[in-house]
Amino acid sequence: MDKKLLSLLVCPVCKGTLKWDKEKSELVCKPDGLAFQVEDEIPVMMADKARALTTEEKLAK
Repeated sequence: MDKKLLSLLVCPVCKGTLKWDKEKSELVCKPDGLAFQVEDEIPVMMADKARALTTEEKLAK
């Protein structure tokens, strides 16, 4: 994920900061418990397409 692009993106639900999960190729918003998939280096920033985080993922640092 391009660092400049990552610095511009925010969660579409709460407008909060997103964390890049390189292993899963997702942008994660912990406060909302959502993970947004990145497909072919293009973030899919639609709340209805986001994956809900598991309890373990929400509690992990």
